[in-house]
Amino acid sequence: MLSGELPDTAEQLMRSRYTAFTLDNEAYLLESWHRSTRPKSLNLVNQNNIKWVSLKILRHETEETTAIVEFIARYKVNGKAEKIHELSRFSKEGIQWFYVDGDQY
Repeated sequence: MLSGELPDTAEQLMRSRYTAFTLDNEAYLLESWHRSTRPKSLNLVNQNNIKWVSLKILRHETEETTAIVEFIARYKVNGKAEKIHELSRFSKEGIQWFYVDGDQY
């Protein structure tokens, strides 16, 4: 979707969503978010002091229409190193994967 093509796997969707965060592409993030948990907005314009540094996928497990992706995303806020460690849940509807939600560690 970010490049015009649908991601084939939940891991690919996770990677494209990370890229969307680095580009402040709120429209893509909302479009790839499952409608049952999608917020109205993300207000990414207020996060211009965040510099995304890296994404590391720790685990990716898929069943037919559900998947989990565990990842660590590293970023800096005003020069201070931070990270998000999350186990994300995904759902597939038809041929399209959607981010549902996640638990942070």
